Amino acid sequence: MSPRSFSRRGLAAAALAVVAGLGLAGCSTGPAGAQEAGTAPTATAGYPVTIKHAFGETTLEHQPRRVVTVSWVNDDVALALGVVPVGLPKNDWGGNSRASTPWKDAALDRLGAGAGSATAPTQYSEADGINFAEIAKLNPDVILGAYSGLSEEDYRKLSDIAPVVAQPGVAYGTAWQDSTAMIGKALGKEAEAASLVAKTEATVRDKAAAYPQLAGKTFIYGNLEPAKSDGVNIYTANDNRPRFLSSLGMTLAPVVASNTKDSKEFFIPWSAEKANELASDLFVTWIPDAKTADSIKQHPLLGQIPAIRKGALVADPDNTLTLSISAASPLSLPWALDRFLPQLAAAADAAAAK
Repeated sequence: MSPRSFSRRGLAAAALAVVAGLGLAGCSTGPAGAQEAGTAPTATAGYPVTIKHAFGETTLEHQPRRVVTVSWVNDDVALALGVVPVGLPKNDWGGNSRASTPWKDAALDRLGAGAGSATAPTQYSEADGINFAEIAKLNPDVILGAYSGLSEEDYRKLSDIAPVVAQPGVAYGTAWQDSTAMIGKALGKEAEAASLVAKTEATVRDKAAAYPQLAGKTFIYGNLEPAKSDGVNIYTANDNRPRFLSSLGMTLAPVVASNTKDSKEFFIPWSAEKANELASDLFVTWIPDAKTADSIKQHPLLGQIPAIRKGALVADPDNTLTLSISAASPLSLPWALDRFLPQLAAAADAAAAK
């Protein structure tokens, strides 16, 4: 996936400190390989469970033992609930040398399934889309895609392999709280999922409280690329990035709210010729490299965005940080907060000074 494709996918906006308190060991789902291929599952209390999603509903007759995930977020949630998937996607964008992330590596290490261990998950690339062949080889008994952009054809093909928990609505628009609840239900961990959501939300509130200048500030989370002819995209309230900023006590700019009120998409294109109409206190964007920030400020049209004129642009080239917010999860958010909040606060101060 290219950075441009990533920016349009809406990857959002918990911590190992959170998951540590949830008892990451000893779950019946177990680490990767806990159930040998072909072993019949035993009856499990609380099952069957039925989960509704964009393509209907999926019923799981037994607690899954061989869990596979697609897209981002889903593996984070499973790990936060103490379940090590037998297979998960590589982080082809925003990942480290292990094609993983710092928060995921730490969770895997905590669960005794770190890189190189006998129980480490199999990784497969999704750079060209869903890797049906590799997933089938893993003989899963559930495929988690609560946060994803599965098409109906993808869903049908995956369902031929194992029951699928697909996204509930907008592609790549599932709030991390909803992903956590859906996956918790699928894995027989509804109570743990509810607790995880509550603790993660408390972490976000507590961290944000240290930056009171953010409260009430209006924002636009967009994608600005001066080198592109269609160089402006604006993320809607359906996307995890604006949701993340709203969770900090900030407010989606009225110009975005009014122009996306009935939108079912996670972003809308915006004409660069109307960039000066994008009024907000802060403007936040992902950029491919540090020099792009200067290009944005010097651009004859993008430079007229009010927040940019005031020096209240947050433009970070750290792909991993962008991933942690865009593909927000109970593991990624607390990792992101300490790194992103100071940048937001500096922009908020600049907005207030002019």
